[in-house]
Amino acid sequence: MKTSFDFLKSFLPLAAAVTFVCGLIYLATQQSLRRGADDPQIQMAEDAAAVLAAGQTPGPLRDTSEKIDLARSLAPGLVSYDDSVQPLAATAQLNGKIPTPPHGVFDYARNGGQHRVTWQPERGVRLASVIVHYNGVKSGFVLACRSLRETEDRVSDIGRLIGAGWVFTIVALLAGTLALRFIEARWVRTK
Repeated sequence: MKTSFDFLKSFLPLAAAVTFVCGLIYLATQQSLRRGADDPQIQMAEDAAAVLAAGQTPGPLRDTSEKIDLARSLAPGLVSYDDSVQPLAATAQLNGKIPTPPHGVFDYARNGGQHRVTWQPERGVRLASVIVHYNGVKSGFVLACRSLRETEDRVSDIGRLIGAGWVFTIVALLAGTLALRFIEARWVRTK
């Protein structure tokens, strides 16, 4: 006679495998979307750093009269800092001020040349940020950042889709396992 333990022995490994695969799919998708959110900032920061290292001012930092509000806009912003992390020019602002990440971010960029980080300067504002340190005629840092709002919305959408797929698959596994137990029980009784 089959017991409920036998049922669990057949159902639980399948449910665990489905859960693991769904978790991996979510993690891979989330990381891909988040890392892709850095792409424009990498190009902007590296290009601006090369121009600044040559002693010139990159085009976006020449006219900084109109600043992007990082709390509201999806547009990327650019900020240059001297080697002591004092802001020089910016196309972005937050609460009317030039944003400056924690100094540890600059220390990491100084040692590694570049640092990519998710920065939350205030509640409700999360930024995909790339900080590049440059040396040349002058030395300093360039920060390129933009809102993660759309990326995080996409990650949430993917999470809901994967969650719905997980629920559907678990229910289907449960129904299939129960159906097989029922068929098996009827088969045994007819013999």
